[in-house]
Amino acid sequence: MTAQTLPKIIVFSLVCLIVTGCSAPNKSTHDTSPSVKNAPATPKIVVVNKLAENDHLPIEERIALYYQLKKEQPEVYDFTNETELTLYGYRALWNNKVTEAIAIFKLIVAEFPGSYNAYDSLGEAYMANGDTDLALWNYEKSLAMNPDNFNAEDQLERIKFPNKKPETPTEKFSKVYSAAQYREDLDQLAYKLIKVHPNALKFISKEDLWKLVEQKKQLMTDQTTYAEFFWHCGEIIASLQCSHTRLSYFDVENEMLPVQYLFPLETRIFNNRLYVTDPGNNAGKVKEKDEILSINGVPTAKLLQDIYRHLPAQGYIQTPKRHEFNMWSACLIPYALGFPNQYELLLNGQPQPVVLNKAEKHHGRFRNKSLKICQDGLCLDLLGDGKSAVLSITTFNYYPWNNLSVFQRFMDSTFQVLREKNIRNLVIDVRFNGGGSQHASIYLLQYLLDKPFVYYTKTDFEGKNEKTYGEEPIKPFKNRYQGKLWFIQDGLGQSTTGHFMSLVKLHKLGPVIGEELGSNHFCSAGQTMCRLSNTKITFGVANNTHVSSSASLEDGKGIMPDHEVYQTVDDYFRKVDAVKEFVLSLLER
Repeated sequence: MTAQTLPKIIVFSLVCLIVTGCSAPNKSTHDTSPSVKNAPATPKIVVVNKLAENDHLPIEERIALYYQLKKEQPEVYDFTNETELTLYGYRALWNNKVTEAIAIFKLIVAEFPGSYNAYDSLGEAYMANGDTDLALWNYEKSLAMNPDNFNAEDQLERIKFPNKKPETPTEKFSKVYSAAQYREDLDQLAYKLIKVHPNALKFISKEDLWKLVEQKKQLMTDQTTYAEFFWHCGEIIASLQCSHTRLSYFDVENEMLPVQYLFPLETRIFNNRLYVTDPGNNAGKVKEKDEILSINGVPTAKLLQDIYRHLPAQGYIQTPKRHEFNMWSACLIPYALGFPNQYELLLNGQPQPVVLNKAEKHHGRFRNKSLKICQDGLCLDLLGDGKSAVLSITTFNYYPWNNLSVFQRFMDSTFQVLREKNIRNLVIDVRFNGGGSQHASIYLLQYLLDKPFVYYTKTDFEGKNEKTYGEEPIKPFKNRYQGKLWFIQDGLGQSTTGHFMSLVKLHKLGPVIGEELGSNHFCSAGQTMCRLSNTKITFGVANNTHVSSSASLEDGKGIMPDHEVYQTVDDYFRKVDAVKEFVLSLLER
């Protein structure tokens, strides 16, 4: 992976990590499992599934297989899904199988000659192979087909001017544009949001959106910095209240923030109050568990309220904002306070303010160090009572074009173990789960439900020509789980996790414990990457709609727990998983 390929890779990584139902209709690829045969066939199988099943063959034979199937079985396989083929090509490219990637992208160009993205992808593969002339030709072709393809524009500039030094994040931070350029970009930002997002005005009126844009335009001067403008853009984007529409995941803001401006403490919110969790190089001035009442004279409640306006989330849900603040507080506080040169804290129980030492180094996001997290994405823990188990699923990021079979094999073996061990109580923990593929979610539900179910009542995206997998009734497996179920969730649950938990609620599969989920049955998913003309700021905008069959729930509210349980500040420092402990206490009863 090179610097030249990064922009395009970011686009597809976002698609794969956070899109709900980004893949087109197909059936499970795990045909070797006897239980899969219980599931009804969908209208057509995406042809990339068949190619992936034959990855052991040379790429030339797989391409020949594609054309053979297209000629002999067009009624069985779907050949219209460019996205799946493209992701299949990128899987090869990311695995350094550059020759394979070139062959796949050439196939896509032949099959979809009107696609600018196909030429862009082929250009990227040629660049990775060192074929600069061929990359140049394909990028120019792509840009001619779509003048808004800024990735091709950037790659062409890198090819033609290889000695041109790109701006560093720090240089961007303090860069200044004219007020007129900022205002032009703000107008463009709003227009792009409304044009691309299918539900842009679901949670905000057109009048209120433009009112916010006009307020921001009035704040622009010839002295406004790029970083300040970036922060203002974030509030406009977050006003759509869509977790799939955003500037970044605050890694960009963090990277370009000079170290002297970083807030020099690690903090976390507990019960709407802000506490120090790691004093860092200020150990002599503050200590763990100190409550911060104000920073630079701004009450904590007001500061958090301002920061929350810049944090994207689904509808009116607040729990994901708290989690995002906890991860990026050292970065978010400086932006919200206008990059002060020093930080002065008022602590609970101390009459005099404390002036902090400056931060000494950069760091990434903060993580909850008090919880044991399943690092592999899928974990099964058998409990000591011999009749209970915890199944942790920290991602549904398993796709037919890539690794869905990994998820299916794990679930098959898991439920076999549960049957053999006669496990009667199963806790399914979906905390930290940011979503992924509906195929994984549906596969798990087939083990949990006892009657046919519909996963989606609506899917709407560009290029849709058949029903999406999940829109027609799906049969549960005959060897489904027969015991009792409990579910654990948190505010980090996004996208597909919302669909999964909405069906848990709809079918009353078992008690839900934790906090309000960060998503629900309704999801504006996918992402179209856009860029502002003057400042060159890039941002992603949701471009499709997926609604689960639990459509009677409130669109702006997360899936609510039956038992609301939070970790307290004391739990954190004692490294107690209060939510899991609560569930285990229910099992004991």
